[in-house]
Amino acid sequence: MLNPATEEVIATVPATTRAGVDAAVGRAAAAQRQWAAAAPADRARLLRRFAAVVDDHLEELARLEVREAGHTVGNARWEAGNVRDLLDYAAGGVERLNGRQIPVPGGLDITLLEPLGVVGVIAPWNFPMPIAAWGTAPALAAGNAVLLKPAETTPLTALRLAGLALEAGLPEGLFQVLPGAGTVAGDALVRHPGVAKIVFTGSTRVGKSIMASCAERVKRVTLELGGKSPNIVFADADIEAAAAATPMSFLDNAGQDCCARTRILVQRSVYDRFLGLLAPAVAEVVVGDPADEKTQVGPLISRTQRDRVRSYVPEGAPGIRGAAPEGPGFWFPPTVLTGLAPGAPAATEEVFGPVAVVLPFEDEADAVRLANATEYGLAGSLWTRDVGRALRVSRAVAAGNLSVNSHSSVRYWTPFGGYKQSGLGRELGPDALTAFTETKNVFLSTEV
Repeated sequence: MLNPATEEVIATVPATTRAGVDAAVGRAAAAQRQWAAAAPADRARLLRRFAAVVDDHLEELARLEVREAGHTVGNARWEAGNVRDLLDYAAGGVERLNGRQIPVPGGLDITLLEPLGVVGVIAPWNFPMPIAAWGTAPALAAGNAVLLKPAETTPLTALRLAGLALEAGLPEGLFQVLPGAGTVAGDALVRHPGVAKIVFTGSTRVGKSIMASCAERVKRVTLELGGKSPNIVFADADIEAAAAATPMSFLDNAGQDCCARTRILVQRSVYDRFLGLLAPAVAEVVVGDPADEKTQVGPLISRTQRDRVRSYVPEGAPGIRGAAPEGPGFWFPPTVLTGLAPGAPAATEEVFGPVAVVLPFEDEADAVRLANATEYGLAGSLWTRDVGRALRVSRAVAAGNLSVNSHSSVRYWTPFGGYKQSGLGRELGPDALTAFTETKNVFLSTEV
């Protein structure tokens, strides 16, 4: 593992083989039967204890995330806290995982929500801790075992969380981490007949492949994939507030965020004014050592990713550029491109770096057309003082998560997921546990 800010080797982690995955599934299945048979109150109590142990190690987990993923320390603390909060939230659902009583003639009809069994969670490198918890916490709460396959570049926090789970008293084998290559450990997990569901976060290309493999066994799958989210600024908005909030809407986590608002759509009548306000806001963003409390943007995850991001920025292209460190580390400056055609690669493809484009629009219909001119539909923002317009545009934009006069996308107590090629299914929120259950219908005759 390399520290993205220094390029120094920080750890070596053995890769899980296909045989290792098979053995892990066997252990998980045995642990799951024990876990599902436990009283709901006992499962909830252990998950709350897990959350408390995570809380006790919050700073350790955050610093580990800084080293392996290059996240700013402030973001990393939030991520560790999100794992804690999600475990607490999921624990609250264990004793409220209710079936229904449905009126029928001649008897009583009830539904039971039963765990699936063993769930595979394949987590990405951009948010290793929280996204791992998005699948793991509700799956455990619903009575399943979890096998977590972290990204090759960021396995350290996942391994530490598994250790903390054992420390909290979760049964051996219930929550295991399987580091290794996606083509080996990940593929074995997806194809294993003993795994009932796959939760995958990553690229649309890999997500399609996983979906096809799961289809062979009619295996359940949740996919959270790419994004090319719009940030729509209408002329009647608070332009100063919109411009001030724009940089971190696409620069958070160095732009390595599928919800990043990388298409900035600005009504033509305020376009020049908006750019005049955006330039100093971008210049003020602090890019540097992620361990420094003042840093807002850290490095990209790898040299490969930096080269990929660079390929989207044409030499000499007009725009707004910030500053980034030189020397060791995978750095790229904040970049806002102007004057590009709406069909340019940087305006249509997911860059996954600190790069955004600004495009003008004429009216509400034009804004919606541009916002929807993408194969993705994960998130988006719109800025307006007109409540009616906010509701109309929110309904018209094909995306799963929208914010009005803000850039919020993810809360663990509200649903998250995408339209179109941004994914399949929903994570988080009050219904998260039911996504890891089977519904069984039972009819009891009263006429016998």
